[in-house]
Amino acid sequence: MSEQTNRDGSYPRNGRVILHIDMNAFYCSVHEAVEPDLYKGKPLAVGGNIELRKGIIVTSSYPARAKGVKTGMHIRQALRICPELIVLQPDFDLYRQFSRRFMQIVYSYSPLVEAMSIDECFIDITGSKQFGTPIEIAALIQNRIRDELHLPCSIGIAPNKLLAKMASDMKKPNGLSVLRKRDVEKLLWDKPCSYMYGIGSRMGDRLRKLNIRTIGELAAAGESFLVKHFGVYGSWLKRAANGIDDSPVNPEREQSKSIGHTTTLPKNVTELADISRVFLNLSDQVARRMRRQKLVAGTVQITIRDPDMKTITRAQTIQVPTENADDIHRIAVKLFAAHWDVGKPVRLLGVTLQSLQPKQNTVIQLDLFEYEKQPKKEQLNEAMDRIRDKYGEDAILTAGMVGNDPSAWIRNHKRRGTSLQMDHLRERGLDE
Repeated sequence: MSEQTNRDGSYPRNGRVILHIDMNAFYCSVHEAVEPDLYKGKPLAVGGNIELRKGIIVTSSYPARAKGVKTGMHIRQALRICPELIVLQPDFDLYRQFSRRFMQIVYSYSPLVEAMSIDECFIDITGSKQFGTPIEIAALIQNRIRDELHLPCSIGIAPNKLLAKMASDMKKPNGLSVLRKRDVEKLLWDKPCSYMYGIGSRMGDRLRKLNIRTIGELAAAGESFLVKHFGVYGSWLKRAANGIDDSPVNPEREQSKSIGHTTTLPKNVTELADISRVFLNLSDQVARRMRRQKLVAGTVQITIRDPDMKTITRAQTIQVPTENADDIHRIAVKLFAAHWDVGKPVRLLGVTLQSLQPKQNTVIQLDLFEYEKQPKKEQLNEAMDRIRDKYGEDAILTAGMVGNDPSAWIRNHKRRGTSLQMDHLRERGLDE
């Protein structure tokens, strides 16, 4: 049998081959890759407010997990369980650099790549026979990520995204797993429903109340019965339990549906001046992120949380879409004053921009006064953005932004970000 024939036989005649690539303990692994002498093989965690020994564990290395350290655990509790635990502040700028490099490797095997977060993606390799069999391609990607970036990853190989995701979870770290539709009954049907990707613990509880305890029982349940209890989601549950998923890998990095930042304050805040400063820093950074994507916002939403973790959100649709931080800040403060009692303590604040649309496609109706001011505002924004892009976020600040609370930290690219924030792929592209 020729090598080409062997490759052809490894691909379906009618169907797809999907990989799901999941970087293992990504944040911790990046720190190990950069400074192996300090961190390699040691119990390591990334968390917040290290100086205050507060906050929670964002992620932990596998040696730390073996000691009982878990994501979401309070740092103090983690240190009691594992006194030798090394806890680091997050460095999102560094993580974004490694994310771009990891994605560059993946893109070299197919243009059909869908980034799900900073550390995971789907890749459709149905048309990538020239690189080898699916297992060979997965091994090539895994080895390159290990050799070039010194990072571990797990890869799932399957005929669809659902099974590829579940396959990548089967062996960690550095796993390589194949999950075919014909394997679903043997490998998955005896597992609890919550084991299935897309079914959380809450849905698992609801299914148990209906005497559906395992994925196999879910696969055998009547579709009409499931639709009756869960609506259209019931049809998806039935198909997923049988390993069926027709959703394609979407290579388009769609424009953001919303852009937001929240910040947890180290102590309760009651003074409006302090709250206004926090909103100003948040508004400044969400506006910066939005302008990078050449978007304008039609809605401003704020998030407020009190010390008892009660959270409210309030939003205002604005008549004239904006890209200006001062407009966003003014609306945020107005919303706060209208919906929060004076003197009532606040522990978390957030600003989210919604109803986003491309600036170039937006017809902005301005009155005569604003029409005259608008070009000057745009020129000022562009000039300030250029200076801050070159010299850093603190190169130009208004007096109202200066403070020691965490809202000022979001200007620090090392500290800001989340695993779901994909601006780093949209802003600079993958060909750097």
